Amino acid sequence: MDMIDEKDYQKQKIKPETWKTIFGFAGKYKKSYVKVIGGGMYIGVIDLLMSFITMWAIDGFMAAGSTKGLPLFIIIVIALQVLVVLGVLMIVRSAGYLEANMSADIRRASFHKLQTMSFSYFDKTAVGYLITRLTNDTSRVTEIISWAGIDLGWGAMAIVSSLIAMFAVNLKLALITAATVPFLALISVYFQKKMLKYQRESRKYNSMITSGFNEGITGAQTTKTLVRETLNYEDFTAVTGDMKRSTMKAATISAVYLPVAFFIISLAVGFILLQGGHDVMNGWITIGQLNFFINIGNMMFEPIRNFAGLFAGFQQSQAAAERVVEVLRSEPDITDTPEVLEKYGDAFAPLRENWESITGSVEFRDVSFRYKENEPVLKNFNLRVRAGETIALVGATGGGKSTIVNLVCRFYEPYEGALLLDGVDIRERSQLWLQSSLGYVLQTPHLFSGTIKENIRYGKLTATDQEVEEAAKTVGAHEFIMKLEKGYDTEAGEGGNLMSTGQKQLISFARAILADPRIFVLDEATSSIDTESEMKIEAAVGALLKNRTSFIIAHRLSTVRHADRILVIDDGEMLEQGTHAQLMKQKGRYYELYMTQFKTEQFEKSLAAI
Repeated sequence: MDMIDEKDYQKQKIKPETWKTIFGFAGKYKKSYVKVIGGGMYIGVIDLLMSFITMWAIDGFMAAGSTKGLPLFIIIVIALQVLVVLGVLMIVRSAGYLEANMSADIRRASFHKLQTMSFSYFDKTAVGYLITRLTNDTSRVTEIISWAGIDLGWGAMAIVSSLIAMFAVNLKLALITAATVPFLALISVYFQKKMLKYQRESRKYNSMITSGFNEGITGAQTTKTLVRETLNYEDFTAVTGDMKRSTMKAATISAVYLPVAFFIISLAVGFILLQGGHDVMNGWITIGQLNFFINIGNMMFEPIRNFAGLFAGFQQSQAAAERVVEVLRSEPDITDTPEVLEKYGDAFAPLRENWESITGSVEFRDVSFRYKENEPVLKNFNLRVRAGETIALVGATGGGKSTIVNLVCRFYEPYEGALLLDGVDIRERSQLWLQSSLGYVLQTPHLFSGTIKENIRYGKLTATDQEVEEAAKTVGAHEFIMKLEKGYDTEAGEGGNLMSTGQKQLISFARAILADPRIFVLDEATSSIDTESEMKIEAAVGALLKNRTSFIIAHRLSTVRHADRILVIDDGEMLEQGTHAQLMKQKGRYYELYMTQFKTEQFEKSLAAI
């Protein structure tokens, strides 16, 4: 299912299946929801009884000038109020329980869904939008479902019981009151579309604001170096201005809707007083009955007035619900077949006992791939990699180097052709089976919140402290870690923001090595490490990569001279391949790239020596 663009949400129609999905989470808590709805109806019945009690008090005590039966009246009133207190307590506890648990369930389901999504999903979905959907939108939806049930239950019972009581007491006044309902319904239908449109716009801009905050925080360094503070502020101000305008439009429509509804209700009350007063003067009804109609009319109209406010909230929640459900219903582009899942399990329930061992031979057979329609990245690409071979990928930026290794890792799948691992199409094996045997070190590594020790141990959760330290020593990270105040127990920070880029890269190297993978991918992995650390890592990795299949993407060609094979990739095609010595002898594209870099490095060294 394709993700709907944020800008298109205001064009969507209300879909019953959206709420069916949301209410599916409430089904787990049927007892609580029954208590909320039933509690509201229970309060509605007590309110009706109070109206009858009041009519009895006016006609039996005030109009008759008698206090006979007053003690019983007081006892009944107190008993009803106690019942109200108990009912409200049950309702509030049940609604709070329902809201908290539904929010937790929806967020868990959404997070679970995100863990299964393919890379392409995150390529086209901004982080800020997802955060908004899983926080603000989820809260708004569960809040309206949990607490609106009170108004719905009470309102439905109040309206139905009021109509029955009114027709039982006086047909004429009941008809006057009931005649108001169709007008209110028509007004609600008219304002529905108007409010929904602007609430959707408001939610869209709210997502853009969240995304703006996210980019402003994560890209603070880039903003400073490019002196974009003013431009960023202007862009952010424009978005907040758009949200302000859409919010004000929604508020204006709601502000018009409420007084129009109140005006119609007030007319109905006025007609009741006019006709009822006339009937009292002629002795056709008692003062208590007139008061009963006024009370019962308000009792019926009050939930209708509440529905007006609830209706505006529902419109906003409708837009939020669509966005939450969109995440829950999204499907990954890459999925395992039912047969594969049955044998190998999935990411959350793996059947490791059925996993074959990986030797590491890789073959591309006429593979074509594109990220966007009509923009091919690879075209009929063919490549055979022997198990244990080290392959270096070099060439211009955007030529397809990262795409090749992403296909090997099955982060994406070919549109045409096949990719084989150990002679078997990777689609005949599970994603987890493959990715559990990968070691991937990025140019910009990511660390998780937690200690350095915990981040390294992510490579192998069962690793001992000694194994963690050995992995760190292997890549030369142990020395800088021990200089930190808490050593391996030092917090890395969110995304590793408490570590330097070089330190993060060393920790990610240790994490990959600890996993003991069969296939290694190094994507510009030493670009942010000083020369001394780089030499240590090259020596360690050189020994580690023996008998393991590895792919090295490198900009600095000096780091790949010892690769078994170097592939020159440009515009999705392999221009040259061979060892460093073979390619230098050919004096082709690789030779040009290497000599250009060599001259540049020599020039930089000369400048540094001055």
